[in-house]
Amino acid sequence: MKKTAVKAVKPTEEKLKPKLFSVIKNYSLSQFVKDVVAGIIVAIIALPLSIALALASGVGPQQGLYTAIVAGFIVALLGGSRVQIAGPTAAFATIVAGIVATEGMDGLIISTIIAGIILVIMGLCRFGVLLKYIPNTITSGFTFGIAVTIVVGQIKDFLGLSFDYDKTAKLFGFTFSLEEAPIETVDKIKAIFLNIGSLNWQALVIGLISLAILILWPKKLEKIPASLIAVIVCALIVKFSGMKVNTIGDLYTISSDLPKLTLPEVSFARVKALLPNAFTIAVLAAVESLLSCVVADGMIGSKHRSNMELIAQGVANIGSALFRGIPATGAIARTAANVKNGGRTPIAGMVHSVVLLVILVLLIPLASLIPMPTIAAILFIVAYNMCGWRNIRNTVKTAPKSDIAVLFVTLILTVVFDLVVAIGIGLVLAALLFMKRMADVTEAHAWVDIDDEETDPDNILLKKIPDNTRVYEINGPMFFAAADKYKYMLDDKNIDVLCIRMRNVPAVDATGVEALYRIVKRCERHNVKVVFSHVNEQPMKAMQKAGLVKLVGKKNFCSHIDTALLRAEEIERDLRHA
Repeated sequence: MKKTAVKAVKPTEEKLKPKLFSVIKNYSLSQFVKDVVAGIIVAIIALPLSIALALASGVGPQQGLYTAIVAGFIVALLGGSRVQIAGPTAAFATIVAGIVATEGMDGLIISTIIAGIILVIMGLCRFGVLLKYIPNTITSGFTFGIAVTIVVGQIKDFLGLSFDYDKTAKLFGFTFSLEEAPIETVDKIKAIFLNIGSLNWQALVIGLISLAILILWPKKLEKIPASLIAVIVCALIVKFSGMKVNTIGDLYTISSDLPKLTLPEVSFARVKALLPNAFTIAVLAAVESLLSCVVADGMIGSKHRSNMELIAQGVANIGSALFRGIPATGAIARTAANVKNGGRTPIAGMVHSVVLLVILVLLIPLASLIPMPTIAAILFIVAYNMCGWRNIRNTVKTAPKSDIAVLFVTLILTVVFDLVVAIGIGLVLAALLFMKRMADVTEAHAWVDIDDEETDPDNILLKKIPDNTRVYEINGPMFFAAADKYKYMLDDKNIDVLCIRMRNVPAVDATGVEALYRIVKRCERHNVKVVFSHVNEQPMKAMQKAGLVKLVGKKNFCSHIDTALLRAEEIERDLRHA
């Protein structure tokens, strides 16, 4: 038998140094070839997406390419990730469309520049780690809400509707009318209802063909993007069949001009008025970029520099705005495509931007032939991929009611109002519910005055721990802001049993349960049994609801550390005799 103590190690401070400068030291020709191939493939994927997202944002198609070119190159050059691909994303579409409709293009440029400055300041002040204080329930809620707004915004083009702003209609005794072009999601739903009679069946056919290609395109050919095939096929059908379907060229003027530096007129009053929009852009860019970095880290086994990434995203957004682009952030799907196709350094991101620049100069006039229902179909798939409905389903099944309430309040507010209101109220509600949860489990009781921890009969250092067993004790509530504190568990995989002592854990939330679930699954992969000791009432209920008790087994939940150590000894004995 031996005694085991866990010693906390203070993490080293993160460098404010672009990843490019670190990885270029050992760069090889073979990796350069892989990066070039990956960059070209990602550019082909980004082409139709950038155009579609620009149109969904209420700007011209070339604005999407300007964003991918300028922001994509800057993030690759200065970013804190090896493989991040930046550009326009669906998360910004509704926000940008609202700003353009109310403040004009100059208002968007000023908002994006201010957001870029905020991001740079956040990075310099090393605020990257503070973004964990935004709970998963809020990010899930507004992400699904944004997906809903994108779908609603594209129904008009998918069905080929023509909006008549003088129409009125009655439903359930209520009179509905539309006086001007709709901006808010609720107004768009009203407009669709009023004008559903103008449906263009030819546009619907093209939209359905596009969706079929996007959904049924074989995975074996995934290096050729389904969106590009849908664009080419449907453009040819409309061109040579004479179908009356709106194309990009019918609604927008397309230019192959290179992005030009633009300086908007700025005043203190204008800046003050646009600050809420800028703050929303900054927070969303930070959250989505760092989330993309985390996903990429898991795919390549690397570790990003969050603060350097924030600085890069800030500079990229300033650069994009100055060249008449729209807000940019790390794009999870394009970053994943980069990794899958061999990209391992920021060179791939730079190649992606250069290829898009060449396409802009040589091929962009052909974009005028792309049917609008095809653009709508592409955005439907983008919305589906980003909505995270499985995550919401699991949260509803496993999370406490308070977390579910925060999720749906954020979702509904995003759809009915906007992201500023949704995030603000969501954070306040999450904080209030968390404080209530803490108050509910707080109690006062008499103490036995023990100054020397060695005289505490339950001190782990006084216990005999079986060989090949590790004991970790968690102190304090397990909630979203503390989720990363448990990652060190199972660093030593050459053990048989991991004992988790939870006598000082009064409460857990959905993120805490998820962290425990990941630990258990990781142990399962390494054939390590998990034993829990002294799980309190609220954490036990949450773990039962999430299916953790069933996964681990009731007999591996012990009421006291002595019982847990005996159970660990029994498991080791069984393993030796197996």
